[in-house]
Amino acid sequence: MSFDLSLILESLPLMLAGIGITLKLLLVSGFLGLILAVALLLMRISGKFYLDWPAQAYIYVFRGTPILVQIFIIYYGLPQFEAVRDSIFWHILREPTGCAIVALTLNTGAYVSEILRGGVLGVDRGLLEAGSALGMSARHKFVYITTPIATRLSLPAYSNDVISLLKSTALASTITIADMTGIARTIVADTYAPYEIFISLAIVYMIFTLGLQKLFGVIERYLGRYTRRDG
Repeated sequence: MSFDLSLILESLPLMLAGIGITLKLLLVSGFLGLILAVALLLMRISGKFYLDWPAQAYIYVFRGTPILVQIFIIYYGLPQFEAVRDSIFWHILREPTGCAIVALTLNTGAYVSEILRGGVLGVDRGLLEAGSALGMSARHKFVYITTPIATRLSLPAYSNDVISLLKSTALASTITIADMTGIARTIVADTYAPYEIFISLAIVYMIFTLGLQKLFGVIERYLGRYTRRDG
């Protein structure tokens, strides 16, 4: 089996033309997903069953079903309801990019919420007791003790979720979005050379993943600058 390097060199610029859409899906859904995750976290730790149970049910549904199925339900299923078409959300849901962002946001929000909750539960209770002894309110303890420590504890797992989200954006090509994967599929349909094209695409995603790993490594070292011990 021959490996056509010239085809790769010709195809890479075409695939990279979709980098803007890929980054848009990653950044917008990642940001909105983080906001959603914080809201779900506050519901989970509120101590009120009428907030905790709906949050648990939401997380169970979106963690228990494939992201591809969620994309299809939002893109193909929701427009069938007249109430959705008449709602204020229709200008978002009528576009494939909007549907992909909604699906990715809802999915990553469920995962990140559990990551953040793990960080909160990982905070040493002795530190909270010390805060109480100093007369700090529950709100002040959460803001000044729990949040900084939980953020540092959650960061490694959160970085993994962001990388997973990057790879999940490739599924947006299944609903006609011309991201890098969508363009690659078009090239394969024209050239009948899936081997070269998809290996090239995989390398591009690996480069992006490496960049994200380095970025989160810098952030992790910064947040842990006061906890490192000199050898």
